[in-house]
Amino acid sequence: MTQHPYVGMWVTADGQIRQELLANGRYDEARGARRSAYLGRYEVRGSHIDYWDDTGFTADGVFVSDDELHHGGMVFFRERPKAR
Repeated sequence: MTQHPYVGMWVTADGQIRQELLANGRYDEARGARRSAYLGRYEVRGSHIDYWDDTGFTADGVFVSDDELHHGGMVFFRERPKAR
């Protein structure tokens, strides 16, 4: 998989859904206290992302900027490391 600029953690504004896009083309999504609620693979083409969950469902989304992802009716924001 070609490296893309969207690898990293994406979080809803309320922090309830956290989706990590891994460099190996896999994702790990947590919901509330439920870690790894959804796992699967993804592909990014331009600003479009396609998901294939390990349970068989598919989804997609679009990166509207380098820091904002729209997916499944939700808006995710890139989580930046906190300064020390």
